[in-house]
Amino acid sequence: MRNFQKYKYRPWFQTFRKWSGQLIVPFIIFQFIRTLFLPTVFDVLLLAFFIVIAVAIWSEII
Repeated sequence: MRNFQKYKYRPWFQTFRKWSGQLIVPFIIFQFIRTLFLPTVFDVLLLAFFIVIAVAIWSEII
């Protein structure tokens, strides 16, 4: 049986996922610093959202 994991996603989505994985870490760092100085509900939720996205990309769920 062949392994078709390589062709699971379209090429544009694979490129988007690679770029997102590189950009999410600076966004998390910036949002963490911002949350330390101005802790609003929106900032905390946005930081949590970024962390969830980063974990999903890292664990290849997305």
